[in-house]
Amino acid sequence: MESDEVIVAQVQQGDNDAFGELITRYEQKLRRYGSRFLGRTDDITDMVQDVFIKAYTNLQSFDTTGRFSPWIYRIAHNTFVNEIRRQSRFGGFFDLDTETFLPTLVAPESSLDVVLKKENAELIELHLARLKPKDREIITLAYFEELSYEAMSDILHIPISAVGVRLHRAKAKLKALLPVNQLTP
Repeated sequence: MESDEVIVAQVQQGDNDAFGELITRYEQKLRRYGSRFLGRTDDITDMVQDVFIKAYTNLQSFDTTGRFSPWIYRIAHNTFVNEIRRQSRFGGFFDLDTETFLPTLVAPESSLDVVLKKENAELIELHLARLKPKDREIITLAYFEELSYEAMSDILHIPISAVGVRLHRAKAKLKALLPVNQLTP
């Protein structure tokens, strides 16, 4: 299987059909990232499509000696941040899907059954909405997209050391919001 960067080079050399392989590789990942970052799924398909249009339009400027993954995630990041800004101007807010946060942030999947997960999800839902988008984003990139600190650094345009600090702070904020003693084990 060819690397993303090889496929980008093919597109840059005129093989526009090769871009379809990049869409296949990244569409679900970007939809998942956007849904978790924004906390909703209603128009995520359109936003991800917009990410691919921007990526294709700017693909000639991509340096194939770099990694494609952080580059496209950075485009997605900017698109989603712009959506948050647009929504906040119009008084919109984002609901978070706590079901996706629960297994990673409360306890391993194997230690919770379905009933307890639902009870805990309802409790967590009361607190997740209070996290700022930048805190939701770093948690999403680290735990749901499982990106390395280096990749997150590239996406967020911050030093690798700042990624660790930001992630630690976001987890601490979430933990402070969660009344752990009220969670059902």
